[in-house]
Amino acid sequence: MIDSVHRVRAALVAASVLLAGCGAGTAGKPGPGAGGEPAQAPAAAASRAAAPGHTPAAPRTTPSGRLPGLGPEALAAIPSRTRQAVVVTGRGRNSSRSTVVLYERTEAGWRAGPSRPARNALKGWTDHHRAGDLRSPTGVFTLTDAGGLLPDPGTRLPYDRSSAFTSPGTGFEGESLAGSFDYVVAIDYNRRPGTTPLDWTRPLGAGRGGGIWLHVDHGGPTHGCVALREDDLVELMRTLDPALHPVVVMGDAAFLAR
Repeated sequence: MIDSVHRVRAALVAASVLLAGCGAGTAGKPGPGAGGEPAQAPAAAASRAAAPGHTPAAPRTTPSGRLPGLGPEALAAIPSRTRQAVVVTGRGRNSSRSTVVLYERTEAGWRAGPSRPARNALKGWTDHHRAGDLRSPTGVFTLTDAGGLLPDPGTRLPYDRSSAFTSPGTGFEGESLAGSFDYVVAIDYNRRPGTTPLDWTRPLGAGRGGGIWLHVDHGGPTHGCVALREDDLVELMRTLDPALHPVVVMGDAAFLAR
């Protein structure tokens, strides 16, 4: 019976990916987004590299209360209890390339991890995401749940392993999507925190899209998610700690600087 349920879930997710990509069709409760109050709440990487020239930077600490590139609006949207912030900075409003840095708040200020290359949606970013617009939503969203096709890599987030994390077909540049959902972290945009990334609940309605995840890079732009090289994503998943109330702050550089 359980196997049958998983097969049905896998078929549903596969169909939704073909229509909208990333984790579309599996979304739940939204995070805060722009203008909203924050919600309370392996080795295969070489074959799916996001971008050349990745050079890990030495940890550095920024002045207390400040995060590089973030303006007053973005800073105000980060909950005071948050001690981990994943900052995704897009190269431009219409660019599908971005960088990801994990910051941890310490008594001395925000400590930065290495800068990692990433990809976002084909058409860049939007402050009002709609299903099928091929743009990633901007805003500040909680990170509460993870999952994937493969066994838990060691994350402290709740982890749902399921055969439903299957990504068929090819991407915008003809690349295979196989393995894209080996590991994912749900971004709490239009989804219900505290549930599997496969949860279909969409409090803002289906028209506002959903299923926005951090997932494994497949070598091309996404439909709305943020994709990292597999080893970078696994390292991030092992670092994220629910006790530190992690969030993702994401958008093009101009949006983040507001």
